[in-house]
Amino acid sequence: MPSTPHRALRALLALCTAAGLASVAAAPAQASPGSGPTAVVAMGDSYISGEAGRWLGNSLTNSGGRDGTDRAWTGSGYAPSRVYGPTAGGCHRSDVSEVRSAGPIASTLINLACSGATTANVVRAAQGGQAYKGEAPQADQLAAVAATHDVELIALSIGGNDLGFADIITTCATDYIVWYSYCHDDQQAEVDARIDGVMAGVGKAVDEIRAVMTGAGYAASDYRIVLQSYPSPIPRAAENRYSESGWSRTNTGGCPFWNKDSDWARDSLVPQLANRLRQVAVAKGAQFLDLRDTLQGREVCAKASRQVTAALPPSGAASEWARWIDSQSTQGLVQESMHPNAYGQQALGRCLALIQAVPSGHRACRNTAGAGPSGMYLTAG
Repeated sequence: MPSTPHRALRALLALCTAAGLASVAAAPAQASPGSGPTAVVAMGDSYISGEAGRWLGNSLTNSGGRDGTDRAWTGSGYAPSRVYGPTAGGCHRSDVSEVRSAGPIASTLINLACSGATTANVVRAAQGGQAYKGEAPQADQLAAVAATHDVELIALSIGGNDLGFADIITTCATDYIVWYSYCHDDQQAEVDARIDGVMAGVGKAVDEIRAVMTGAGYAASDYRIVLQSYPSPIPRAAENRYSESGWSRTNTGGCPFWNKDSDWARDSLVPQLANRLRQVAVAKGAQFLDLRDTLQGREVCAKASRQVTAALPPSGAASEWARWIDSQSTQGLVQESMHPNAYGQQALGRCLALIQAVPSGHRACRNTAGAGPSGMYLTAG
């Protein structure tokens, strides 16, 4: 996207003013905003940081390469840093994260997102934002990027941790495994009580991104913010390949949820969050990317997908695209559970590439049955 006339000059003058400098000549030498390499930036939480990118589908084998699903297998041990780099065990920015799987959509693809982040971890420190996992708030990190790159698009996934997504999953799984009770009734009440505050936080996060970009000399037309929703990692009850009774959903499938809770999550909770996020996008002038159906048929335990075995190797066209709940804690970290895995992240990357080519309007991203991540497509959103 071409830079706006005089943007670099405005930014340099703003920098000088902020530093109390008497002349442009006194400013430190650095690239002017908009004149550096083009960039697409990912911000937010685990669904965009690349959490669970270690896994190519799910396998019951607990040793070696786990039937080829464990990308951290070295041949003699496990090195999660092969997938997550220095963020292993922390922000979990994987090598197949959404922005890194999007292809050559910009000269530089930058991932600032962090697993577990909330809206407070996006907001600038000067505006009350909070550092997280040893890193400055993401908006402050964005300021440094915007000063040295021509930022064209910022993809934002945030709000799930504010709402307590992980707690909801834990509660629902515990109610299935331990208490033999439903979670959807009391959890819906919790969601309803919190969601207005969550959306206010998401709106503030978008405002903070705008403020940073304006401070760096960008006009609103120089870049785009794409606010995205969340895909459901579990299928509807009718689409689950395991019986509700017995322990197969837990011990074999890794999806310990009652039918009614599964239907609630898939057809109530995820759409409710998506619809509210869309409202924020509209109100704040951002594009909205609806991901609620991205994993349709590829969820954990979905009938249309299968687990990986020695005889059935990992396949983007047939394997599950989300990480199961490892109830025995024998494979990786619990924090990877219920996130898009390597295939899912690649699919999200394709969605990002597709919307990057659409300069305006809201879109939904869906997969093509029987095809791999490259089969993603957009519909009106």
